[in-house]
Amino acid sequence: MARYQETTQTDTLHLPSAISSKSVAATELRPWGAFTVLEEGRGYKIKRIEVKPGHRLSLQMHHHRSEHWIVVSGTARVVCGDKEVLLSNNESTYVPQCTAHRLENPGVIPLVLIEVQNGEYLGEDDIIRYQDDYARTKD
Repeated sequence: MARYQETTQTDTLHLPSAISSKSVAATELRPWGAFTVLEEGRGYKIKRIEVKPGHRLSLQMHHHRSEHWIVVSGTARVVCGDKEVLLSNNESTYVPQCTAHRLENPGVIPLVLIEVQNGEYLGEDDIIRYQDDYARTKD
């Protein structure tokens, strides 16, 4: 009778350092709500953004990045260029680089969305504010 030996193998995926991302998970509070950096790698950053009911972010523009927004819960009023749209959960929009845009929560529950940024530079100082409810524009 043939005998066999059971073996177990643990499969592990090792990514080269040029491909692997650095895990961040840092939350920053803002007057309109908060954002958490979920992941960041070369040329991209993923954030979870929560906007309090009745609040909005500044009308702003970025020179070095575009953004994709996916609504997880709540309602988003989005101004992008000369267009305005309302988005609900599982709906999304794209904000091209160098385009004025604004995100607002017109609802009564928190707005939660996932933002995927793409670009060569993703720093928080790449924000040109045109109008801001919290006096953060430069005069």
